[in-house]
Amino acid sequence: MAPLILPETDWRHRPGLDALTRVLGAAEGLSRFVGGAVRDALLDIPVADLDLATSLTPEEVLARLRAAAIRAVPTGLQHGTITAVLESGPVEVTTLRRDVSTDGRHATVAFTDDWREDAARRDFTINALYADPETGALYDYFGGLEDLAARRVRFIGDPLQRIAEDHLRILRFFRFLARFGDTPDAAGLDACTARARDLMALSRERIRDELLKLLVARDAVGVVALMLARGILAPVVPEIATADRLAALATREARLGATPDPVRRLAALLPRDATLGDSIGARLKLSNAQRKRLILALGDGGTDNARALAYRIGREAAEDRLLLAAASDEEAVQGWSQLAGWEIPRLPMSGGALVERGLAKGPDVARALRAVEEQWIAERFPDGARVDTIADAVVAQALNASISAKAASPGTGRE
Repeated sequence: MAPLILPETDWRHRPGLDALTRVLGAAEGLSRFVGGAVRDALLDIPVADLDLATSLTPEEVLARLRAAAIRAVPTGLQHGTITAVLESGPVEVTTLRRDVSTDGRHATVAFTDDWREDAARRDFTINALYADPETGALYDYFGGLEDLAARRVRFIGDPLQRIAEDHLRILRFFRFLARFGDTPDAAGLDACTARARDLMALSRERIRDELLKLLVARDAVGVVALMLARGILAPVVPEIATADRLAALATREARLGATPDPVRRLAALLPRDATLGDSIGARLKLSNAQRKRLILALGDGGTDNARALAYRIGREAAEDRLLLAAASDEEAVQGWSQLAGWEIPRLPMSGGALVERGLAKGPDVARALRAVEEQWIAERFPDGARVDTIADAVVAQALNASISAKAASPGTGRE
């Protein structure tokens, strides 16, 4: 039988939390924990964000927090959300709401004191669970406890209506399925399939955020394969055609103990084309750092010398390339071990040192320094003594070439 009391968890003892719930009338039934914190506590997994729902109006919440000297930030006042800043971290406090109108991207809300009405506007049953801060008593209006026990992600009410209210719920359905689910709810899956093109109306930032979160979820590989079979991603990232490379990457990550990374996993879904990666990175409005990483992950180049690769493109990009493009698992393992605990060195030679050896300042120095660096990399980063020897040989060759060039040039003086 599903539990009726919220289990004991560390987050319930966060400094300042008891004082906050007391100020917001938890003892009188005016405030309850809601959503992810309740769901994750029941699943015995770490809780990231903490939310309180309250029947108090936003103005009452602000007044109570200020009277108790609790810092209050009106982060979403028009939607009834105020962030209480505690010494142990922020807590979002939101007044109970009902939707007045929606357009698939935004909602106009009205405040209410009806808990069931507030629950009815949430997306999935497992996200509409409430808990009394005083007693831990659970409130479940739409069968969320049963769905949680069955690892089932199910829309509240009519799935098509819920998607019409907010198109992002299509991607959220699959993200929650990848994180918590075992089998998809059939009605929800069919509704997402039917309305997949609605995703085109969303901002690329919202799509990006959901997609990147999905890609590192527990069953990302299986759920992405399901999404491709149902045509869910075609309206926004049609270049993704198969999840095979994602599956291979996930296997390598597990073998090497590498933390799943969303940008690396996105690269695994795309063709090996750095130019295309740049275009998709721009379309999804990735940050500059994420976009550069995606381009490097999809670039050409061997992975047989992992340290040389890391020196040229950076450790993170080299790890991506190893996991994505190594010709075999053995090559990936070997390269990974080469990078473990290795600090990328700096070339122990400068252009000034080459000038001291006789080269004239100018482009010859830059060319010679590149030649020294290439030999140093090829010899797998030897110490300074060997670099001096390499530099002597490079400078001697450059000087000889210069002398030969001058000797071969025709004279310019008068006869």
